[in-house]
Amino acid sequence: MASTLGPSAAYPEDRRVDVALRDGATLRVRPARAADAGAVREFLEGVSRDSIGFRFFGAANLDWATRFFAQEDQAGRLSLLAETGDPARVIAHAIYAQIDEHTAEVAFLVADAWQDRGIATILLAHLAEAAEAQGITTFTAEVLPSNHRMVDVFRKSGFPVEARSARGAIEITLPTSLSPGVRARFEERERTAAVAAVRSFLAPRSVAVVGASRRRGTVGGEVLHNLLEAGFTGPIYPVNARADSVQSLRAYPSVSQLPGPVELAVIAVPADQVLAVAHDCAQAGVRALLVLSAGFRESGTEGTHREDELLALCRNTGMRLVGPNCFGVLNTSPAVNLNAIFGTTHVRPGRAGLLSQSGGVGLSIMIAATRRDIGLSSFVSVGNKVDISGNDLLQYWEQDEDTDVVLLYLESVGNPRKFARIAPRVARSKPVLSVKGGRSVAGARAASSHTGALLSASDVTIDALFQQAGVIRADTLPELLDVAELLTAQPLPRGGRLVIVTNGGGPGILCTDAALGAGMSVPELPAELQQRLRTSLPPTAAVGNPVDMIATATAADYGATCRALLEAGVADALLAIYVPALDAEAGEVAAAIREAAAAAPEPIPVAAVFMTAEGAPPELRTEGFRIPNFEFPENAARAMALAARNGRWRERARGRVPTFADTRADEARGILSRALGQDVEWLSAADVFALLDCYGLPTVPTRVVTDVEQAVAVASEWPGRPLVLKGSAHGLVHKSDIGAVRTGLSDPGALRAAAEAVEENVRSAGYAPDGFVLQPQAGEGVELLIGVVNDPSFGPVLACGAGGTAAELLRDVAVRITPVTDLDAGEMLRSLRTFPLLTGYRGTPACDLPALEEMLVRVAAMVEAHHEVAELDLNPVRALPDGAQILDARIRIQPVPPPPPMPSLRA
Repeated sequence: MASTLGPSAAYPEDRRVDVALRDGATLRVRPARAADAGAVREFLEGVSRDSIGFRFFGAANLDWATRFFAQEDQAGRLSLLAETGDPARVIAHAIYAQIDEHTAEVAFLVADAWQDRGIATILLAHLAEAAEAQGITTFTAEVLPSNHRMVDVFRKSGFPVEARSARGAIEITLPTSLSPGVRARFEERERTAAVAAVRSFLAPRSVAVVGASRRRGTVGGEVLHNLLEAGFTGPIYPVNARADSVQSLRAYPSVSQLPGPVELAVIAVPADQVLAVAHDCAQAGVRALLVLSAGFRESGTEGTHREDELLALCRNTGMRLVGPNCFGVLNTSPAVNLNAIFGTTHVRPGRAGLLSQSGGVGLSIMIAATRRDIGLSSFVSVGNKVDISGNDLLQYWEQDEDTDVVLLYLESVGNPRKFARIAPRVARSKPVLSVKGGRSVAGARAASSHTGALLSASDVTIDALFQQAGVIRADTLPELLDVAELLTAQPLPRGGRLVIVTNGGGPGILCTDAALGAGMSVPELPAELQQRLRTSLPPTAAVGNPVDMIATATAADYGATCRALLEAGVADALLAIYVPALDAEAGEVAAAIREAAAAAPEPIPVAAVFMTAEGAPPELRTEGFRIPNFEFPENAARAMALAARNGRWRERARGRVPTFADTRADEARGILSRALGQDVEWLSAADVFALLDCYGLPTVPTRVVTDVEQAVAVASEWPGRPLVLKGSAHGLVHKSDIGAVRTGLSDPGALRAAAEAVEENVRSAGYAPDGFVLQPQAGEGVELLIGVVNDPSFGPVLACGAGGTAAELLRDVAVRITPVTDLDAGEMLRSLRTFPLLTGYRGTPACDLPALEEMLVRVAAMVEAHHEVAELDLNPVRALPDGAQILDARIRIQPVPPPPPMPSLRA
């Protein structure tokens, strides 16, 4: 295999990445350097004769192979190493070498002890992604007929492989493109790796406590006590260099001296000792580190350096890490009984998985959950969230048979685009609830456009992310627990119709107001159902909804009314409110409500509000069935509304991300590349309109001219039509603010005078005029804004709202994170307060909604394909009865680093 194509190429530093194997362990993949020759030679000498024979079709000249593998010049080729350990050792090599302009040969070699763990498949994906970026469309490989293992690697990779028999070899051909099917295969591998990694923390076969103490009240003492008290089902090893026994267990001076293998090491030593302990764990083959110790990134520069060293060690050795600076982990499954936290609270076993980015908040949630009869299946305090993340835990809980509901307390979303891919899949089978701490945007956003101003200083991006992902967002921890209490006991509502049963008019009114304010409906009951209710209730009862049975209602009335409502199919959810009265004991009423709910023909959520000093009657629950109780009607209504919103999200169609055959992506890349090469931040008007045209985005007819005389000459192209003249200058964004826009120009003299005035205004504002934009004045219509801000974490964020100069004042905006589906576009428009203006408000003609929806998805497609677009403002967009037109546009660009290779821990 040799390549003679292309000049010398720079070392591709961006290809250096950490990856997770199927078993959750990690490896580093990086391009080879000349300095790797020694490590490569050691690797080659350690590979079996059979593996060498398969790779080189017989005996190999190891001197030549070493030079070939460690060649640093990557022109026409890419030579990758996979390494692990501390110090690092090479355990695999892969290479492509170009044969012609569009074809390259590919080959692999994996150390015998590391085969069958998916390493070759990962390396193939990295090679293919890099090759495709260089214009290589096809990989070829020659495999010995007896090398069945390598043929299987290609066939199981997900790439569409063609194989044919040749003389003495099997010839393999495959495309380099990572098709949706290939990406889905690697996403499945990623899910498998994440589950395996988390399992080492939540279901380890053995645990060591480093820093175990005899003294209660210390971190090491409490963790060991909790493990013992919970009855952890595997061996527990205390590690303490100054004690022979700790809490009646034999103690050991170090992890490397333990008598058996350790899967999870809980580290509770001072921060400056953690790295040495981690080294010892790596040497002993520990798979997972739970670092409780504080004193890392949260404590300043020295702690940040310490944390970086800890992560680097874990990456180099394949260990996975929760923390540091965390509260611990817990699993209530009887098969595990793991309590590796240093709190003293009792946790009720149950069906909710809990992640907390704050140890203190996590402890508070656990205490409150136990008090409210919410049981936990497992808990993870992620602390500084250096390695194992919320995305990993979501994928674990997705497949965990002990978990029905997922609760998240987040202060940041480390990889929002990955979250946007994983969370919807989980939320379609298990409710995902979250409280997000920190309402302001972390990090400064450039806000020089209307869109930037609308999206800055708010967390609308988090709202958009959670809404698209089907995550139930609670505003407070009590609200999170309200919804959790409901959904751990009752099914998810499939719609928003709520019926209310009460024996007190006031609580019913409060409940109705809260439900309507939260987006539920409280529909009037059908006449025949009202008549049925009247036969058993007093004449003074109200039966329209809420059903107010008045204060004399008995337990039998509650039971009969609830049964009738649940059997009638008129509700997606039912709330029963009880106020202490003379004719009904709380316990009897609770039993009647519970029995009616249990007998419902369809699974409809039922909740209760017992406004008594004693709280929830025990009769609300039996073995395996429970009616959740709320202290106030408003709490119950809000919890039901949040659950119902998620139920409707599950029921809605998923939509599709449209593709357009008429786009000219390569031409758009050329426009952006030229502008970046000129070190331009804001595109010129000519480039803006050319870029929009590449994606079929309709603009009002536009001419860009350089001086007044050209403006007068161009005006003759639109005889009889009033014109709009706009000044142009590098860096000029808000033209109206400085008097750089003139409208209604209908004759050459007025146009000339306007152009001269605009030019002077631009100059007076401190800009250097470079011409004018001339357009025929658009007809009457509704003005909208469509814009994008490319967030460093979230990627392109698409906004749509009321437009014109008052856009920031009105702040009527809908937001989505790209990619955007056709359904997203329609929902964005319909969610606007000003949406009625688009449907024919007070006799005005209705606007062309399909044209606006298409414009939104075309803009989304453009910015998703070209992340160099940092900020985009289409303002105003004029919505018309027969289409939509962009009247003005601004685009700011910036260089972007290449995306992380896939698969990787960053992707």
